[in-house]
This record gives sequence, structure tokens and C-alpha cells, in this order.
Amino acid sequence: MSALLRPMERVERVEFMVAGDRVVGDLHLPAGNARSPAVVVLGPMTSVKEQSAGVYARALALRGIAALACDPRHFGESGGQPRQFEHPPHKIEDAVAAVGYLRQRREIDADRIGFVGICIGAGYALHASLQLPQLWGIGAVAGYYRDAGAIRAQDATAYAARVSAGVAARRHFEASGEVYTIPAAAAQGEAAMVGARIARYYEKPLPAGRVFVNAFAVMSSESYVPFDVLSTASRIEAPVVMVHSENCIAPTSARKFQFMLTAPHESHWLPAGHQTDFYAEPDRVAAAADLVATGLLRLAAYG
Repeated sequence: MSALLRPMERVERVEFMVAGDRVVGDLHLPAGNARSPAVVVLGPMTSVKEQSAGVYARALALRGIAALACDPRHFGESGGQPRQFEHPPHKIEDAVAAVGYLRQRREIDADRIGFVGICIGAGYALHASLQLPQLWGIGAVAGYYRDAGAIRAQDATAYAARVSAGVAARRHFEASGEVYTIPAAAAQGEAAMVGARIARYYEKPLPAGRVFVNAFAVMSSESYVPFDVLSTASRIEAPVVMVHSENCIAPTSARKFQFMLTAPHESHWLPAGHQTDFYAEPDRVAAAADLVATGLLRLAAYG
């Protein structure tokens, strides 16, 4: 067991409003009464708070960092229509609002609030940080540093077709109220995420009463396909701790991002068999949480 671990943490269900919609989250608080640093934890595409965001929120609270895992709007227990809409601007707006919520909590050190993002959640965290001067820091675990230009250059026809499908689906929703969806994750066939291991991860049951809906609104592609993360690197001011693997998503883009960062940062490349190892596999989560917790504390002190 890591020497960083505290004996226990407590979890509180919280709610706040964003643009008229309710956002529901679980706030994991470290043991003790001292004001603690805090992070908002952002999970992978289409995920809910009981999945990897909640896993890391608990791990970080056990390491002395309060952590808020929320269902983004359009997903889980949170409001927002249409459902299963993976809309980067809304995900970023939710993240900024979550920081604002934490700043009002008496248990939280308002001068030490940051983000931890997993997969595309790291991209949303990085974008949100651009709206939050003096952010404490950002932890990026198995981050998806999307390079939209490279994706388009690789297959411009497929890129354009996905965006066009998103536009058509949005227009259909606006005219009829019907939401076209495809699976969020599947072992094969048409889905937002394709592969046997990613499908197995999303098939895992959640605690009683909690549900993950395996669906992706096709209209999401209008904004998600062009969503670029790599371009944020030179604009980030907050300290960044990267945890990645050669077997995680887009390692080449991760190295580009690392090279382009001008903010204080450190990177750790760990062995892993697949992206999803960092989502819930206990040893990988523990290692990543240790590195993020100690790294944020160290970089913030240095800065």
C-alpha cells in the first residue's frame, strides 16, 4: 500500500446548476478537518461518475486531495437534452462551473483547485484551464491529446463525412426531437469507440441504482470530430502532470503535447497493456494517482 494513503475518505452527493440544468456529482473528501486541495475529475467520452472519474476521485481523496466526480450534462443523473450528447463546449463549461462550486466549500483550499482528466477528459480539463487563471494544476491520465489536423489529413473524406453526419443528425433533432444514436462502445461495427477491450470495460456493471447508457448521439460528431487538444499546449499556464503509456491512445500526440508544453510539467510513461488499464485496474490506478498527487503538490510548490 502506498505511503500516501490516508485511512479513509467520505463521500457527499452534491448538485449545482449550469445554464439552467442540474449537474449531479460525488464529492470525495479526505479524512480530517483540515482544508485540502481539490480537483475536478473528468472522465472518458460518454462516461458517468461511477466509472473511472469516481475511481480516481476516491484514489485522490485517499491521498489527501478532495475530488469531485460529476455526471456531465446530457449523461447519468445530470440534466440536459438531448441525452448522450458528447458536446465539448458543454463539457468544458461544466468543468469550469465545478471549480466554481468547489471554491465555495469551506473544506476546500480555494487557492489550490485543479483538474484531473482521464482520456478525452484530459482534453476537456486542458481547455477549461484556459478560462481559469491561477489554476492549481492539471493531472492528465492516459490523455487523448487530439490532433484534429492530423486526423483530418489522414482521411479527409471520412473526417468530413463524420462531421456532415453530425450536422444532419442535429438538424433532424431540431426538426423532430428524435436523437439518432450509435453504440458508445462495441467490440466491432459502428460505434463511437470500437474494440473488444473498450467494449468489455463499458459492459462492467455499476453499483445498484446507477446506470451507464451505451449510446452516443450522432449529432455529437459535429463538434467532437473537430475538437482539438494539441493546440492548447502552448497556452497552458497551470502545472501539468502527464501519465501515459506506449499502449495508450495516441502516444505520438502525447509526446507532441509534452514537447510543446511551456508550463511547468512532468511526464511519466508507465507499462500498460491497454488504455483501459488506467480506467479501473487497481495497480495502474494506484500508480497513476500516486504520481498525479505527488506531482501536483511538487509542481505547485515549485511554481
